[in-house]
Amino acid sequence: MIRIAVDAMGGDHAPSAIVDGAVAAARHLDVHIALAGSPDAIERALSRHSDWRHLDLTIVEAPDVIDMADTAAAALRRKPGASIKVAADLVARGRAEAVFSAGHTGATVMASHAALGMLPGVERPALATTIPTRARPAVLLDAGATVECRPQHLVQFAVMGGVYARVALGITAPRVGLLSIGEEATKGNELTREAHRMLRSAPVDFIGNVEGREIYSGVADVIVCDGFTGNIVLKTSEGLVEVVEAVLGEALRDVPASRDPFEQFRRRMDYSEYGGALLLGVAGLVIVGHGRSSPTAVQNAIRMAARFAADDFVSRVEREIAAATVS
Repeated sequence: MIRIAVDAMGGDHAPSAIVDGAVAAARHLDVHIALAGSPDAIERALSRHSDWRHLDLTIVEAPDVIDMADTAAAALRRKPGASIKVAADLVARGRAEAVFSAGHTGATVMASHAALGMLPGVERPALATTIPTRARPAVLLDAGATVECRPQHLVQFAVMGGVYARVALGITAPRVGLLSIGEEATKGNELTREAHRMLRSAPVDFIGNVEGREIYSGVADVIVCDGFTGNIVLKTSEGLVEVVEAVLGEALRDVPASRDPFEQFRRRMDYSEYGGALLLGVAGLVIVGHGRSSPTAVQNAIRMAARFAADDFVSRVEREIAAATVS
């Protein structure tokens, strides 16, 4: 049975939404879930589910919580019993195969890095998030783990993103694009120009630069950028989807027959359908959820973690990085 460590105190609606999602996952998946956090708070949330004691759930005490307003490094030093640190340590000690948190992203990245270390040949971690396109889902990375990158980091992201696309999305030969301000190799800043040069000889199907307007076109299956740019893209896209959903909802309010297409649109664009973003590069499975993760998103993130654990994903990434001999 695959074991998943869950940061029960991380997220805007923790622990209730996190616990609800974990309970749903325990009911429908063949997994063991360890909930890290305050036992009293977790048990109160669990008490709403009459069957929870019959599910494969355990509570692991973690007395401290890292708030969204905290500085990650300082908070981890001040709070050695933080729920995300306790959850990551479960993976490091072999008591879980993966960890999920919808809490402070910076703290999750730092705690995971400290507990698990990095894969050989990878210098910086990257958050890989699944995005919808006209053709099929694609991978955007980095979505916020490494703000300041060097060109070789983007090459490493491209290799890892290719493995993600093959394993998670079933794309046999993923096309890799570099996010920049123009299609020409000379466009962009020093980072993108040098990364473009290095990607031409990297062991990936590099199609060149991708402009912002092409992100959702389906022209690339893997879109690579630094974490600062990627996080802005992701947050801007979320805001745009919310506006489009509201406008469509108002337009279709009095047209019941059109509800089905609207529901399809909502599901296709809803982040909760994908569960979370995979933290690539660390030597273990780490899923980072949206701070606003609903129980559905939590359940899907746990399902995602279980699937990657069963597919031995981390070892596959390690082998491909080694074969690529990225320096």
